[in-house]
Amino acid sequence: MSTDFRDQPHDERDPSPWLALYLDRSTPLPDAVKAAWLRDSSSASRQYLLPFARPLARLSIVLIQLVKVLLPRKWAHSRLLHRLLAWSMRNFISPEANWFILRHFHLGSQVLSFVARNAPTPVATSPLEPLAIDDVKDELFLKHDLNLFNFVIRLNTALRAAGAELGPVAEPDFSMIVEPPLRLEDLPSGRLNVLDLQTAIELYTPVYQLLLTDHDFWRASNSLQLDETVAIYVARILAAPEHLVLLNNKHPLVPESTLRAGHRLVLHGLSTEMLHCLLSRMASGEVPLPSRALAQPAQNRAHTATPLTES
Repeated sequence: MSTDFRDQPHDERDPSPWLALYLDRSTPLPDAVKAAWLRDSSSASRQYLLPFARPLARLSIVLIQLVKVLLPRKWAHSRLLHRLLAWSMRNFISPEANWFILRHFHLGSQVLSFVARNAPTPVATSPLEPLAIDDVKDELFLKHDLNLFNFVIRLNTALRAAGAELGPVAEPDFSMIVEPPLRLEDLPSGRLNVLDLQTAIELYTPVYQLLLTDHDFWRASNSLQLDETVAIYVARILAAPEHLVLLNNKHPLVPESTLRAGHRLVLHGLSTEMLHCLLSRMASGEVPLPSRALAQPAQNRAHTATPLTES
């Protein structure tokens, strides 16, 4: 199958589902991102390895949970975990999967900065912007989970203290919404770099559980349900609630089982890509801003989101 979906012939007696998904524009994704996502999703690893990896990974989660009953509650090796993740990414993960993993930290940071910059009160942010796989070693995955909860707490503490609410902004600040400086062609592409994103995440999940405390793993799993929360924040600023329709990690007040954390993480990554694309299109004027019809220019949004440095 051609890796350039535009070059694929269309046989009406045997239409390609990948070509249909690539050409479809009902969901917001840039063509380059969608092509990379579909190449990864249609890979041999995804087709033949994932059906075996997923049930084994979920069984491992159950067994590790039993083993950890016997371990000290604070037993964890976060630095070892992140060194293993970086090593496996460099040696076994496909270029597309690595691209999406590194992009996700940038996009998530930008979305939170968008909410902070357009909130009626100043809110500090903690952006994560890895430029290489080795940056993962700095406990990047754990910091990403912490950032989400810390941001929700900071934002809502500030809003409650000011007696304010998020609402439509006539001229939102999109200055932080940019393409990450990450090139797909710069990522490892050796003979063993074939593992697709979904399979890699399923295999990573029990390792994540083993090398973190139960509390850290549970929090990481349930951070995925903040997709709904952050999307509501953005929807209020843009006055565009219809863009919540593609969310799947809900409801935030009903915790999910950790057994499906791998699949939910893939949904989390894709929804972040789509939200970032939507914001990019609004920033460029490609998509009109519904908030302009509902809001007056904000008088108290001259602040900027204050970056924090976490070590």
